[in-house]
Amino acid sequence: MSLRDVGFFLRGRVNRGVGRLLAGRSPRTAPIVPAPLEEALRADASPLARVPLLAARANPERELAVARYLESRGVPFERHRFSSFEGAGENFVVDVGSGDRALVLIAHHDAVPGSPGANDNAAGVGILLHLLERLARRPPARVRVRFLFPACEELGYLGTRAYVRDVPPRDVMGVLSLELCGIGDSLAVWDAPEETPFLTRVRSAFRHIYLRGDEDYHLVGRIPVFGSDHRAFAAHGIPAYGLTVVPRKEAEGLRRFVFSPLRSTFIHLVRRPVPFDTYHTRRDAPETLQEHALDLTLRGLEAVIAEVS
Repeated sequence: MSLRDVGFFLRGRVNRGVGRLLAGRSPRTAPIVPAPLEEALRADASPLARVPLLAARANPERELAVARYLESRGVPFERHRFSSFEGAGENFVVDVGSGDRALVLIAHHDAVPGSPGANDNAAGVGILLHLLERLARRPPARVRVRFLFPACEELGYLGTRAYVRDVPPRDVMGVLSLELCGIGDSLAVWDAPEETPFLTRVRSAFRHIYLRGDEDYHLVGRIPVFGSDHRAFAAHGIPAYGLTVVPRKEAEGLRRFVFSPLRSTFIHLVRRPVPFDTYHTRRDAPETLQEHALDLTLRGLEAVIAEVS
């Protein structure tokens, strides 16, 4: 294990501990009963309609649900199993399109124990499942879009670290990892401290769908405490960023929140800005999601694909 992996491992343990603390402090609510799996497998009207596929299920059931969904739709996919002293699970990979270079889009399928995991991260999975089926009808000819659904993100991005270790990302032009994409009206691309050719194309894509910088989308530097699967790719020198949706009116409060680690962890245990008010808690339920937030993410990703292809 490298020093970098030790850092990821420790971060995962801290995040899980904080997640359990937040879940324990959240108000008691009636347990959410997951939708019958066979019913959830048939949903295809929108990204939001796919959220019940994972929401309120235990992590082994969430993993199984993604595999069952891909199988039921006849989507060719690869299974990537991993196991270590940190944990074990299965990643799922779908490639759409052709070309020498790959754009990687990630949505982890696990959740913090005790949380229904709707915004974190059933919404992200629902968006990518919807997108891959739309894209399969007209695959891009100049780029491969790789959809990665990893396990164990909540354990220091363990699933994606294992994937990158076993499948070196030599052909990857850029990575976007979906995290908290179900509440808000403005996109945020984060862990973006400096301009890169890929980031320039992401900005250009957003402009082409008439999104305005610092209003409809924000570029945010390296975030100290929070992270996501893209960091496993960034550790190998790949331009890789988190993609989140936030309420425009909360932008300044969120900036203070994410860039003040101690304040974020302790002071904001009482009142956290949206969408972090339900993050890693029992209140991260499907009814808190906003359809327009998932649709905005979908529009942004389609624009990025069009830009790079």
